[in-house]
Amino acid sequence: MRLKDRVAVVTGTASGIGRAIAVRFAEEGAKVVTSDVRERPIWDQDGRSTAELIEEAGGDDAFVQGDVSDPAQVEALFDGTVERYGRVDIALNSAAVFNSSEIMETTEADWDSLMDVNLRGAFLFCKKAVATMLDQDPINEVRGRIVNVSSQHGMVGPPDFCGYGVSKAGVAQLTRQLAVDYARRGIVVNAVAPGRIVTGTHPGEAEYLGGAEPDEGLRYSLSRTPYPRLGRAEDVAGAALFLASDDCSYVSGHNLLVDGGWMAY
Repeated sequence: MRLKDRVAVVTGTASGIGRAIAVRFAEEGAKVVTSDVRERPIWDQDGRSTAELIEEAGGDDAFVQGDVSDPAQVEALFDGTVERYGRVDIALNSAAVFNSSEIMETTEADWDSLMDVNLRGAFLFCKKAVATMLDQDPINEVRGRIVNVSSQHGMVGPPDFCGYGVSKAGVAQLTRQLAVDYARRGIVVNAVAPGRIVTGTHPGEAEYLGGAEPDEGLRYSLSRTPYPRLGRAEDVAGAALFLASDDCSYVSGHNLLVDGGWMAY
């Protein structure tokens, strides 16, 4: 119960990493407001929503359908949370879109979509989170904690990740900038940076999770990862929990890699 009675807003919760984080926060005692453009995952065969998983775990959830690239919807997400619970202790931004291509194959529409959701969405989310947290009393020296989901791809230049990598590098820098600007006012800002995480949403992953031999792409990822398996969404959720909890009392402006040692190799 490391987040007992804390209020958390989590975006990108329909599936994958955001889903795992929201459930873990609820298991640790947080009141969680989840948000995504859709409520249910498109790949999970049992079709349960994240809200249902949270409720089954005994947690308290309120789902708000929303698009982080729309400032009015971001405003409504935070204002509704404050109206319901009185404050926002944790703001975790996991909403993102994905595209893998080199610059000559990246269309303007692809680029705009990546920047609108991944970077503009992070900007709008963090701006409203800061405004909300500055208006509330601190708990144990901290008015609030912002956790962004950046990426290993925002720290290196892997082939064919032009737009996605640039958007996530922006998220990493936004995290550092906010940490510097608002630390003295009681807001702690960090990011969790996943490496190769298998969630079942990309080709070959569902089969791999079901026990099949990894395909060529997964074999490459395994060969680059010192840890003897690929990452799981729950691995990222554990790191996010640390950054969102009181245990993270003197860590700010950090991008915490969850990559099985890939970047150390």
